Amino acid sequence: MEMAITTERTKIPTLKIVLWIGLASIVMLFAGLTSAYLVREAEGNWIQFVLPKAFYVSTALIILSSVTIQMAISAIKKNKLQAVKTYLIITLALGIGFVFAQFFGWSSLVDQKVYFVGNPSGSFVYALTGLHLAHLIGGILALTITSGKSILEKYSANNYLGISLCSMYWHFLDGLWIYLFVFLALNH
Repeated sequence: MEMAITTERTKIPTLKIVLWIGLASIVMLFAGLTSAYLVREAEGNWIQFVLPKAFYVSTALIILSSVTIQMAISAIKKNKLQAVKTYLIITLALGIGFVFAQFFGWSSLVDQKVYFVGNPSGSFVYALTGLHLAHLIGGILALTITSGKSILEKYSANNYLGISLCSMYWHFLDGLWIYLFVFLALNH
């Protein structure tokens, strides 16, 4: 059984506070990178290219995955353990689909002769999407562990902090990708 250690004053689980701090640091990282993108773009020597269609597909996949993980949260609150397992596994599959879509997107960029090394516009696109993907792989790892615990019925309506934390991180990754996607769509 998972024990939720809470802070004495707030009764908020300590792990949730740690996650919030981690998310804040990720926000700062991407805010800095997107700011640097805009500053560097203003200096000139910036190539234009078409945003890969695979990035649109990956956007749809990650939005759907946020829906399914939220359905898992709703199901665990009602102690519907089979539904939780199903929704978590679907979320995991959609996350893996996102990874493949990103690789297809990078392949499309290469077909357009947009490379990581060369013009800074390409370097920034690869860096932004690659860093997001690195964080998403961490989310896939968390989803894999959470799905495994769900299959072993380690969660219940009274004990689902692991699913809750995983869901928070996954929703954050979804929001971050939407921000990056819109940013790149407007600034490529």
